[in-house]
Amino acid sequence: MKTVERAKLVRSLRQESRRLRLLALVIGFFLVTLTFVIVSKPDALLFSLNGRLSVEQAPRSLLIRQQIEADNTDSLAAPTEDPKVVDEHNVGEEANAKARGTSEHEKRVLTSEPDRGKRAEEATASELLAGEDEEEGEKGQQEGNQEQQQLKVTLPTVSNYTIHDASEESDNEKREAADGKTDAETKLTIDVDNSNGQALSHQAALDNVEWDKPLCDFSNFRANVCEMRGNIRIHPNGSLVMYMEPAGSKRDEQWKIKPYPRKGDELCLSHITEVTVKSSKVGPECVKYHDVPAVIFALTGYTGNLFHDFTDVLVPLFTTASEFNGEVQFLITDMAIWWTKKYAAVFEKLTKYPLIDFNKDNEVHCFKHAIVGLHAYMEFTIDPLKAPHNYTMVDFNRFMRRTYSLPRDSVMTLGEISKTKPRLLIISRQKTRMFLNLKEIIAMAEELGYEVVVEEANVNSNVAHFAKVVNSVDVMMGVHGAGLTNCVFLPHHAILIQIVPWGALDGICRIDFGYPTEQMGLRYKHYSIGVHESSLTELYPPDHEIFKNPLAFHKNGFEFVRQTFMDTQNVRLDCKRFRPILLEALDQLNQ
Repeated sequence: MKTVERAKLVRSLRQESRRLRLLALVIGFFLVTLTFVIVSKPDALLFSLNGRLSVEQAPRSLLIRQQIEADNTDSLAAPTEDPKVVDEHNVGEEANAKARGTSEHEKRVLTSEPDRGKRAEEATASELLAGEDEEEGEKGQQEGNQEQQQLKVTLPTVSNYTIHDASEESDNEKREAADGKTDAETKLTIDVDNSNGQALSHQAALDNVEWDKPLCDFSNFRANVCEMRGNIRIHPNGSLVMYMEPAGSKRDEQWKIKPYPRKGDELCLSHITEVTVKSSKVGPECVKYHDVPAVIFALTGYTGNLFHDFTDVLVPLFTTASEFNGEVQFLITDMAIWWTKKYAAVFEKLTKYPLIDFNKDNEVHCFKHAIVGLHAYMEFTIDPLKAPHNYTMVDFNRFMRRTYSLPRDSVMTLGEISKTKPRLLIISRQKTRMFLNLKEIIAMAEELGYEVVVEEANVNSNVAHFAKVVNSVDVMMGVHGAGLTNCVFLPHHAILIQIVPWGALDGICRIDFGYPTEQMGLRYKHYSIGVHESSLTELYPPDHEIFKNPLAFHKNGFEFVRQTFMDTQNVRLDCKRFRPILLEALDQLNQ
């Protein structure tokens, strides 16, 4: 019995010994951990049960860390705030709050939230107007974090997207002192002079510049153009462009110009706003300063006709503005919104800034360089000897292909592409100068080995779509008319075939499309129809003067010629007679 009790006692002692050893191990581990915490993180001992100390009890290093976290949280809580906008009043308040302590800082954060929301709302509205993208916003945010950033309000809007508002820091300070408003609530400003941001120094720099040429050049037979550098003030509401004369200048000039390149065409120009260009020592105060040149031109005239869209506006505009690489401001008189939307891709390529409607703008714009009117020469051409930087129609052809992202820069020799048919585009018409035997023409071309595409070009055509169709072909043909203007989208060395209606129109047709085509680096073919191919035989007897001496009709003026030979004539192409033209085109494509 004693033996059994002794064994139980031994087992009990062993269990107690194990418990004591385990307890000692736990206590030892706790002591080691506590020692490590005390040595490595003494601040941890200062935390209260809620894990945070009061401002008075916390160590300085902890306060700094908490301050940084709070600032980061604030910045994340207001993502819509315009990073480009810096308010002098808030900056000063922030500095004072930091000097008074963290509690004052928290109070400032709470009280500034409504203002911050207001600025965010203003920034959002301005972005809708100016179309500022996200990259510009990110750039502005980085600039806003720099210590040397100038404390002025910079909000992009349509009216100040490219300009500098004419106001001084001293004026803003006076306003703030008077009514306590911030810069954002008074007047939008932007730096005029990078050295000191003062509009007056900018104005003084302009006043000291003297333009040593006459303000306008009326010697060109096609277009009048005025150009000047210096202190230039443009007041659209008064149709006035003023060159401010420097002190001591004896210049006394005044010009009247209609900025549309149809000089001498009184019917056309009767719809164009006349602009006065003059020199003066006294002028209206500047409201908007621009750091880029201005180009003023009109859109009414004959625009809406595809040929005149290019010969009267797009080609001259390219010639005049291309040298500025997008850093130019367009002011358009007699603006047609639908027209600017139709050619939006061209405007976006030529200028980085929103278009200004000259007839509806009431502010005085100030520039250092201005051009009134567009450089234009012969129809649908550029004179490289007179054009800025010696631009040519080859440059314009390349510009149009790039503007609409067209894939083909040049046609390929047919022999280099196996089993590929040359593509022929036939420009069809539905009212006048129509092909009366279009199906017969298509069949003949396909028999010769062409892949035929038929398209109609009119004022409602989608420019981008038509440009891609034209760029995809090797040969384009059509009766003389505005549709042939689409040759600007043809790849280099492509072929244009112009069908000339009856009526001694060869000279007019060569001027309109023959010479421009060759100047673009394209190949040109000229086909004049015979009397038997003209629908005029159905209107006049065979011995009529219109067939014997059509040139005599030209004495009555172009309008009479247009009505007689263009508006009332259609074409029934003699396929046997025309066939060699298509064969010659094939031979050229194989060279």
